[in-house]
Amino acid sequence: MNRHNDNSLLERVQKGDSEAFGELYNANIGKIYRYVLFKVRTREEAEDISADVFLRAWQYLQQQRIVSSLNAFLYQVAKNLVIDHYRQRSQREVTMESGVLDQVPDDQQQQLFRQIENSLEVAEVELIVRGLKDEYKDVILLRYVEELSTGEISSIIGKSRGAVRVTLFRALNIIRDQIAKRPKRPSQPLSPKS
Repeated sequence: MNRHNDNSLLERVQKGDSEAFGELYNANIGKIYRYVLFKVRTREEAEDISADVFLRAWQYLQQQRIVSSLNAFLYQVAKNLVIDHYRQRSQREVTMESGVLDQVPDDQQQQLFRQIENSLEVAEVELIVRGLKDEYKDVILLRYVEELSTGEISSIIGKSRGAVRVTLFRALNIIRDQIAKRPKRPSQPLSPKS
């Protein structure tokens, strides 16, 4: 969805057009759900939080509030709801869902993880990314999985573009270091032909 369509939809939604909100929902639910799923790790929680993101967005937009970037706005709402989720349930153990990175086969992600995929399974990569502190995990997910610009990420996490670039650089270095520290898998010997 381009910026012109976003602005047009926002105007229609703010006028109470539920059909426009349906379009906004359909165009954005996949990426918001994927982002939330990566953060909370269970499908049920991700579904609940994703639904709540759009409920909150509808309520906010109905108050005629100004939204400069629909993408940044939706991710910011999602980020805040995930934080609230963990505050409310800090004592509960969260089970991990695997395969989130498998569901996003885009060129940028493939380029970033090309080196990683040569030596690790995708599940191992996911474990490394999940093990990063939230600040690093957020920028990796938003930049390489969701394909957002540094400007959009800056709006979502509330840091300058330069700070986003530095955080991204540090996160990538941590990932590379952890990959380098992983033991190499022995290659499988070829079985003799009968």
